[in-house]
Amino acid sequence: MLVGLVRHGLTDWNQAGRIQGQSDIPLNDEGRSQARRLARRLQEEPEYRWDFVITSGLSRAQETGSIIAEALQIPLYDPDSRLMEKAFGQAEGLTHTERETLWGMDWDQQDLGQEKDEAIRERALSFMHDLAERYPDKQVLVISHGGLLAQLYIALYEQTYMERIGNLSLTVLEKQSEHWDMRLYNCTRHLQEMIEEKK
Repeated sequence: MLVGLVRHGLTDWNQAGRIQGQSDIPLNDEGRSQARRLARRLQEEPEYRWDFVITSGLSRAQETGSIIAEALQIPLYDPDSRLMEKAFGQAEGLTHTERETLWGMDWDQQDLGQEKDEAIRERALSFMHDLAERYPDKQVLVISHGGLLAQLYIALYEQTYMERIGNLSLTVLEKQSEHWDMRLYNCTRHLQEMIEEKK
């Protein structure tokens, strides 16, 4: 079994440095273009043959998944709530500077209605376990969020994979017995071509 884990495309809040959490912010035009870029890459890579797409229930993930599923001509399954981004409580909608001004540098350690990292890891692992149980012979694309994916990688690999998760990055995991082997991590080479074209 292979699972391709993708962070949704760019939004206006991403661009402005505002933390989104579970606020339902849509993709912007660049985010849609990024999704088409990844879809094109997935069409051209012979080593992967994706069977279906599943996303979180937030529109930025669902639209990213819809663009990719349509391009690959594969089903888009109903969203799974366990793939939702971390809830950041009172911090949602604020920039880094605004958060630090209000609550100081350790704002993310304070009780501002934020979801605990342990809870995110638990629901992410629950999703992966159920996916492997239900679709052991499939290749599945999962569209989620940077905060959730970062916590999933910590749960699976401790401190080994700690890069910031980029918009429309692709990570590929392969199920081996009780373990998930990392085949590709946080790869955005399809977006590098987009950057080169803009120069």
